[in-house]
Amino acid sequence: MAYFPFFIDVSGGEGLIVGGGRVALRKIEKLLPYEPRLTVCARTFLPEIEAVPGLTLLREPFRPSMAEEKLFVIAATDDPELNGEIAVLCRERRVPVNVVDDRERCTFLFPALVKRGPLSVGISTGGASPSGAVHWKREIDRLIPRDAGELLDYLDGLRETVKRAVPGEERRAAVFAALFDTCRSDGWPLEEERLERLLGGGEELS
Repeated sequence: MAYFPFFIDVSGGEGLIVGGGRVALRKIEKLLPYEPRLTVCARTFLPEIEAVPGLTLLREPFRPSMAEEKLFVIAATDDPELNGEIAVLCRERRVPVNVVDDRERCTFLFPALVKRGPLSVGISTGGASPSGAVHWKREIDRLIPRDAGELLDYLDGLRETVKRAVPGEERRAAVFAALFDTCRSDGWPLEEERLERLLGGGEELS
C-alpha cells in the first residue's frame, strides 16, 4: 500500500519521542530543521541527545498522559511491547504515531528527505525497502542544485510584487513560470529592468 505524502507544518508543534537511543537521535535530527517543540522521554539518554539544544528531556518511564495534545508521537524504544502499547494508545486518541521498525503499527512514516531551504522532497517505499528509499534519495539529491533553496527564497520574495503587477490567475502563473526559468538559466537576483519586462509581458511567457 502506498502512503499519501501529506506535508504538514510542524513548526512550533508539540511532538513526543519515546526513547533515548540511536534511533531516537536519528528521528530528532530529521525533525529539527522543521522546528517542532520536542519532548523526549526515556530513563537514560545518549550524550548526543542531551547536547541538543531546545529539547525537553523527561528522565522517567512513559505515561499515557504524555501523549495528550501532541501533534505526533514517535515510539523509538528497544522494547517492542512498549512501542506497541504506545501505538494502540495513539490510535485510540487519534494522535499520529510512528513506531520504529514496525510498519503495521505506524499511522505515518518517516520519508527519506532531501531538503534545500523551503524545498522538501520526501521519498517513501511504504516501508517495503528502506534501502530503496535511501538509494533514490541520493539520486534526487544529485539532481537538485545546492542553491535551490536560495532561488526559492528569492522567488518567494517576489510573490506579492507579481500579484500586484499581474492581473489574472492564468497570466500570473505564466509570469511565475517565466521568473523561475529565467532565474535558473540566467541567475538571480534579476536586474530591475529585466524584472519589469517579465512582469509587463515584454518577454515571451511560456
